[in-house]
Amino acid sequence: MGKDEHKRKSRNKMAQTPKNQLHAQDVEFSQSMADQEDLEAQARARAADTRVKNQKR
Repeated sequence: MGKDEHKRKSRNKMAQTPKNQLHAQDVEFSQSMADQEDLEAQARARAADTRVKNQKR
């Protein structure tokens, strides 16, 4: 009649993200091999970073 009588026997584990399904990946980038789309993406990323930094103030 102790406290353990009312507890579940097994505990469900939290879902873990498999190592092969990560959202972001670190890849090597070469400025000399970048095309126009890469340069535009970098500009958008810099603009987004500045917007986020300005919102926090």
